[in-house]
Amino acid sequence: MKRDSFGSKIGFILAAAGSAIGLGAIWKFPYMAGTNGGGAFVLLFILATLIIGLPILLAEFVIGRRGQADAVTSFQRLSNTKAWAWIGRAGFVFSFIILSFYSVVGGWILTYLWISIKQLVTTATIDYEATFTSMIANPWQAIFAQAIFMVLTILIVSGGIKGGIERASKWMMPALFIFFILLAIRSLSLDGAMEGVRFLLVPDWSAVTWETALMALGQAFFSLSVGVSGMITYASYLSKETNLPQSASSVAGMNIFISLLAGLVIFPAVFALGYSPNEGPGLVFIILPAVFGEIAFGSLFMLLFFVLMLFATLTSSISMLEITVSIAIKKKYARRRRAAILMGIFIFIFGIPSALSFGVLSDFTLAGRTFFDNADYIVNNFGLPLGALFISLFVGYAMSNQATQEELNMSPVLYSIWHATVRYLAPLLIAVILIQKAIEAFL
Repeated sequence: MKRDSFGSKIGFILAAAGSAIGLGAIWKFPYMAGTNGGGAFVLLFILATLIIGLPILLAEFVIGRRGQADAVTSFQRLSNTKAWAWIGRAGFVFSFIILSFYSVVGGWILTYLWISIKQLVTTATIDYEATFTSMIANPWQAIFAQAIFMVLTILIVSGGIKGGIERASKWMMPALFIFFILLAIRSLSLDGAMEGVRFLLVPDWSAVTWETALMALGQAFFSLSVGVSGMITYASYLSKETNLPQSASSVAGMNIFISLLAGLVIFPAVFALGYSPNEGPGLVFIILPAVFGEIAFGSLFMLLFFVLMLFATLTSSISMLEITVSIAIKKKYARRRRAAILMGIFIFIFGIPSALSFGVLSDFTLAGRTFFDNADYIVNNFGLPLGALFISLFVGYAMSNQATQEELNMSPVLYSIWHATVRYLAPLLIAVILIQKAIEAFL
């Protein structure tokens, strides 16, 4: 069998944007903004995405299309040494870990989707704080929902790039945009919604600290899915005719747009109905459903919200599973279905302790964190920044200027700015993040 590829430029952009637009944009971004001063965090996040995140995203695109193979093989081909291939292997490990706990949250979303359907039919009153606490503490419910989510992910990846990932992205991503716009319009129509808009868009510089800036930079990495070689994997299925700078700009722009839309869905409604924006991770699963319960046609809008949450989560989960599958099969493309099933099963099993971290394993902690929290902490605080650091160094120092210029086909001025960013600025800022996180971890 020949190696699969994307059938169109728009298919690649939607798949890559889907990889980036997941829980980072819809779940994590709102509560990060809510607990870090609102508009100031948003502005820092946008700047970090454009100045640092976008150049590193483009660097992953360059490696992937130039290598025309899985991440491990691409690094080997482009450097003629096995040492750099460890970046690809690290991406395999970190994507494996991410999907193990990401699938747990995907299971929560499936459960809430089912609750939303029942709520629409019965119009019963629900205590969402008690519902959420009960859901994550119930071992069988958590594991079953996680398993269903992994089955959906496996089915899509098993279909290949064009027939599975691209096809799914082509209808899930447009639906996600449409649903989000409808929800934002409904949220903005509420009395008192403008207070939430001001919180999201008007910077309060008194709330900005050094830690806020670092968190915004970290959020830019997380929301763009850079650092785990996912974009390298997707770009390896691209034809030479695709314009990489335009594609990367489209992905980054869509990610910012959806993040802002998520804020415009959540914060106007939260402020209009008198809730606090700094509720943390429970903002989407506890506060927002309660908000929907107090507005006209709230049950319908809550159903739409969790449908788009499912779409966004799936488009990200399939990219993480694809990283592991592409490395597992190497050039034996006929083994895709078998590899997708086996890797999915392994990831599911590894994720069971995360699913049980809020119930039977809640007392099993390391450094004061549960298995779920440790998996999240290690990947987001060290895995993604380290991956982004070494990808920047690889493109900046190990790849030839001729190779990168051929892939990018940019003007000399823009190329010089991009190359200087990935060679000097990005590694410096990422190193600062890693040092700060290391200090926090050991103090």
